[in-house]
Amino acid sequence: MSETAAAIRAEFTKVRGIRGTFVALLLFVPVSVFIAALGGWSAKGAIESDSPGLRSDFTPEQAGLDGILYGQLVLLVFGVLIVSSEYASGMMRVSLLAVPRRGRLYAAKMTVTALAAAAVAAPVIVVSYLVTQAALGSHGSSIDANGVPRALAGAVVYLTLMSLFAAGVAATARSAVLPLAVLLPMVLAGTQILSVIGATKEVARYFPDQAGMRMLTVQSHDAYTGFAVLLVWTAAALAAGYLRHRRWDA
Repeated sequence: MSETAAAIRAEFTKVRGIRGTFVALLLFVPVSVFIAALGGWSAKGAIESDSPGLRSDFTPEQAGLDGILYGQLVLLVFGVLIVSSEYASGMMRVSLLAVPRRGRLYAAKMTVTALAAAAVAAPVIVVSYLVTQAALGSHGSSIDANGVPRALAGAVVYLTLMSLFAAGVAATARSAVLPLAVLLPMVLAGTQILSVIGATKEVARYFPDQAGMRMLTVQSHDAYTGFAVLLVWTAAALAAGYLRHRRWDA
């Protein structure tokens, strides 16, 4: 087994062995499915009662993907903890003894972050979409409706990149407190508010989460632009994290 493969295998073992990180990854499943079901039932009730609270641009296809806004919070926590837990516990020194080349260790950790996030996101996104449509009942749509397969694939890529972005920010900060204090409010409400204010609307479109959300918009015409913007943010975060990791005094 090559040294790189051994480093990746060791990182997978850490994901399973560190309780907080593993729990954060697993929580993505029930949170996403529950939000999907709740969203579908709520929308069904609004449709059947002609509620004015139903969004004017509501479509069953997009409703199956809207719950990701909340599910992604769990993966952001996972991305932060997979890096910050080792700095906080001092295990990073042990990891460097096993893998002295810092670039190899960092690359292995980020590879495992991406693979774990994608492996969990892919099936959960499909299940969540189907759960929403089932909850909508006769108002639901099919999984092969126009634009849906692309949006589902975009959602997997989006969640994977956002997990990597969070991991890069955590590596830069070398702790969990600051990244979580910034990322969670930003994704949950911060950029949402900025995106509806006239003075900041255009700027907010280029924040990582707002740009990336275009990838999972069913009728989006600029999904690839959103992907490119999020990719730049992720690459910048990973680069900054690596520079901090390389200069860390173990």
